[in-house]
Amino acid sequence: MTELEIPAPFLRMLIDQLRARGARAGRTGARGGEAEAMALFETGPGDLREAELRAEIDALDADHRHELVALLWTGRGDFAEGEWPEAVALAAERDVGPTADYVLGQPEAADLIAAGLEELGHDHLVADGAY
Repeated sequence: MTELEIPAPFLRMLIDQLRARGARAGRTGARGGEAEAMALFETGPGDLREAELRAEIDALDADHRHELVALLWTGRGDFAEGEWPEAVALAAERDVGPTADYVLGQPEAADLIAAGLEELGHDHLVADGAY
């Protein structure tokens, strides 16, 4: 099992928020309870919750942002568990703009991050919120 530094509660919240965002956008097929996730993601003029989510992602320290991107890539199948250090290093190398723009620009980000956690042996995080 690969050790992660990014806070587990943050990842759980992020996956819930991204699933809610996807459900709002009309995407279906996401794992987990979309109705529950929808309730977590406020909507309204200016979509303040999205602004808050962007701020939370971009407020992560650089190492955590790189792990987040590497998780997304791992979930997409670009890297396997044994290639985790290379995934994180490449994320650091390619860190050229707001991480939130990149993550929120991925239509299936929640499922990709969850799949990345599964690949690294942390699939239980979505259910129990801990490594």
